[in-house]
Amino acid sequence: MNDDELRRLVEDRWSALEAEATVGARRLRVAELPTEVVNGTLAVAVDREGHRHLLVPIHMHRKVRPGLDGPVLRLRKRSLEDAETFQTYADLACLRDDLNDLFTKMCVNVLGATSETPDNPVKVLYRVLDRWRALFRAQGTLLGPEELAGFYGELTVLKRFLQKDPSAHRFWQGPLGYRHDFAAGSEAVEVKSATSGDGRKPRIHGLDQLEAPVDGALVLAWFRLRRTTTEGLGAALNDTAEEVLRLCDDEGTVLELFARAGYRLSDADRYHDVRYEICEERWYRVEAGFPRLTGRALEAAGVPVSVLDVEYTIDLSGEVPAPLTAGEVAQVIDRMIQESV
Repeated sequence: MNDDELRRLVEDRWSALEAEATVGARRLRVAELPTEVVNGTLAVAVDREGHRHLLVPIHMHRKVRPGLDGPVLRLRKRSLEDAETFQTYADLACLRDDLNDLFTKMCVNVLGATSETPDNPVKVLYRVLDRWRALFRAQGTLLGPEELAGFYGELTVLKRFLQKDPSAHRFWQGPLGYRHDFAAGSEAVEVKSATSGDGRKPRIHGLDQLEAPVDGALVLAWFRLRRTTTEGLGAALNDTAEEVLRLCDDEGTVLELFARAGYRLSDADRYHDVRYEICEERWYRVEAGFPRLTGRALEAAGVPVSVLDVEYTIDLSGEVPAPLTAGEVAQVIDRMIQESV
């Protein structure tokens, strides 16, 4: 089964269980899945509080990793018995009903990976959990206005890469702390976004942010954004994030990058009114004559580089340097994709 088929299967099982009446002290309503592993068959369940569970069969003497006990996810060992069978499970539960969609995506990842490695399903469960845990943490600090605009600008560029190559999320290096937001081989793109209408004045962080890769090329993508609350004008941040997930071929990796950038799907409701209209977009080749301050330039001028935490602003308000044409921007994207093949 592909991911879409697995998702429909799991959702159908949960929906059927939720429709069943809770009888007496029955703690779980359980439905098996067509995924057999070494110790039995995977299953889904719904408890008396309506929380959803994924049940991974394990040997009765096997221990389950401790330390995951809410407030969103809970993992524990559970034994279920009826008149004919006795089975022990690693029981993973989602304690936040508003995160059921995200929990389903994670469970689909577990099912898909388990079908390829049926001899050790708990190891698969742990591996998937480790990738997703940060996304299920309780709501934390929200992104501020400048951070939201910057994140939206990066999503806009990422979406364009993904429209050409569903694996292009591997170019997105900004959330990992790399000096450029996107990098592939000897090509890199730095993204800057502003919501102010006062010229084109991106803020540069560090002496290496506008340094091209060694023997390579760097492009600066600049966006002027306008925050809007008008439906149909511009694009919602959450919708753009969902489109990126739809376009990519590895949701788990992209969700991890989202979290590293400070955006969690568990906080999506708190960003429901964040939408932007792109008022102006310019891409520049960062080359000789481009306004910048870099460590290499200072060293070439004989100036010792012994300062830290350098930040400065460049002014691109005039017509020089000239921006790239739409065709040249498309060539930049195509070259980066080709370099990574």
